[in-house]
Amino acid sequence: MTHPFLDLAPLSAARFASIEDRVARLLHTEQDVVIMQGEALLPLEGAIRGTAGPGTTALNVITGPYGQTFGDWLRDCGATVIDLAAPFHTAVTAAQIREAFAEHPEIDFVSLVHAEAATGNTNPVAEIGEAVREHGALFYLDAVASVGAEPVLPDAWGVDLCVIGAQKAMGGPAGVSAVSVSERAWARMAANPRAPRRSYLSLLDWKERWIDGGRKALLHAPAQLEMLALEACVERIEAEGLDTVTARHASAARATRAGAVALGGGLEPYVHQATEAAPVATTLRTPSTVAASALVTRALQSDPALPLAAGGGALAKEMIRVNHYGADATPGAVRNSLTALGAALAEAGLDVDVVGALRAAERAWG
Repeated sequence: MTHPFLDLAPLSAARFASIEDRVARLLHTEQDVVIMQGEALLPLEGAIRGTAGPGTTALNVITGPYGQTFGDWLRDCGATVIDLAAPFHTAVTAAQIREAFAEHPEIDFVSLVHAEAATGNTNPVAEIGEAVREHGALFYLDAVASVGAEPVLPDAWGVDLCVIGAQKAMGGPAGVSAVSVSERAWARMAANPRAPRRSYLSLLDWKERWIDGGRKALLHAPAQLEMLALEACVERIEAEGLDTVTARHASAARATRAGAVALGGGLEPYVHQATEAAPVATTLRTPSTVAASALVTRALQSDPALPLAAGGGALAKEMIRVNHYGADATPGAVRNSLTALGAALAEAGLDVDVVGALRAAERAWG
């Protein structure tokens, strides 16, 4: 049996390094970029366990479920954790970060999610980064959902550990991920006796055995198909232009929000302020008379490929997510999603204006 995906020549160290370089250019960073051979949870956890320990005092910002996870990892590392929680329908502000620093000057680590696809909000990282830089803390950022949908600039924002994944707005594979690492972050890891070593979680292994060795010999056999898919994904973004890709996601978010408001039927944006809504996905609150999960099930009967999902956990009762990212950041995906949601709301006995919703979405796209 033969197949194009079988019997490929091994991925060379030079090819691997070239893909890292292209990801670095995508992030406009001069920092070291390590592509890790697993989904983004791998570098997200590895970066925390590498830099945090019993002597760490961390400000952990929670604007969605991933922020909660980071707090758990930090505590497990022995860090003292100060949680700054914001309602999931809003964003955190730089003023709140500064207030936390004033109250707890011992903070030396800040963890933040840029965009929470699960809740649909996005945080103002540029302003927060300025506050973190003034304070001198190490800055850890989850940009998995935001990269490709909005600017991600670790160098300009003073981010020491910036983790990305390709499976959302970049429209690429989920099986590999990347992290940019500043010199400060490398020094923190080297000084941390609890940092993972000789471990799949270890960033230090990549530093000492890959980067310091001139990127000549890989640590282990790479995930070849996923690396080639990542390379193709970055090539596609380069060909379209990163600014064009992010603009397309911003247009999809504006159009979905405007269309949902015009649709009626009790549907409304979950994130109250448009300026705090993430371009990667739009979350919508359903009327109390209809469970979001049931509404999504009805909507998907017309087309199971629509980028619609109910919120996770308790949010499944009240939240719908329109995942207009990657290949679905298009007018057609937005239009079809609004049409299907309108039909599902009408079937539930609610008054909707599908024509008005489509007209509003079309106007907002431009």
